Amino acid sequence: MHSGQLYFITEQFFKRVVDNDIKYDILTIMEGNKKVCKLLRNIFKNPKVIKFEDLDRLLRAFGYEPRQPRKGSSHYTYRKKGSMPITVPYKRPYVKEIYVKQVIKLLDLEEYYERNCKKRS
Repeated sequence: MHSGQLYFITEQFFKRVVDNDIKYDILTIMEGNKKVCKLLRNIFKNPKVIKFEDLDRLLRAFGYEPRQPRKGSSHYTYRKKGSMPITVPYKRPYVKEIYVKQVIKLLDLEEYYERNCKKRS
């Protein structure tokens, strides 16, 4: 999976299914998922009111692994091999806008939305 694609599926679907020597890439089928487009639309509409859980779901979908804070810290660090780590403080009710904008920029979400979600609107 390259960083321009976003999927909300479990790890078991990341495996390629081989049937009669024809490979079906489950990830290709999931491209342009309605849930992804809806979440991105909400993020772009108002980045000030994004819940931590939504940002967490987005980062996990791009392949980032969260590392929970220890000893009283509220900052979660998301890591992905070959990418810069992203640190987001856990704050209720909403994550600060600066962290949401940082994720948008690092994951190039505007380009993803233009390619995969604009057609649906």
